[in-house]
Amino acid sequence: MSTALTNQDKIILRTAAWGSVSLMAAADATGRPHRAASEGSIALASATGLVGHVLAEWPKGVNLRGKSVAALADHVLPALTAAMSLLKQQAPAEADNFRQTVIVAIEAAARTHQGRPAPSLADMMDKITAALDAA
Repeated sequence: MSTALTNQDKIILRTAAWGSVSLMAAADATGRPHRAASEGSIALASATGLVGHVLAEWPKGVNLRGKSVAALADHVLPALTAAMSLLKQQAPAEADNFRQTVIVAIEAAARTHQGRPAPSLADMMDKITAALDAA
């Protein structure tokens, strides 16, 4: 772990990752968003490498409050793109790790349903993936 990230860098990574799980829970129309949040959180807590260390720290400074899914998305989706840009510049090997960690977390959040994810979850997964790939 030779890459030193600033506190602000860590807040961006945490906002992006934990915010992705929050978006999936918010988009869960089944009435059981806690299951999506739990499964996604377990996936994030299982991360390794620099990303795992950053996500394991107490998320001080992370604000995931919003009055609507749109307000949360306005905060989280740009953070995903910023996190990928940051990691590509400062720790290129960790950029792939971060992307894969977020993808696993949102897939875990969507997998709490039998069969395919509900359309609202599938749409949110597409938006999160697009934000990751925009960097």
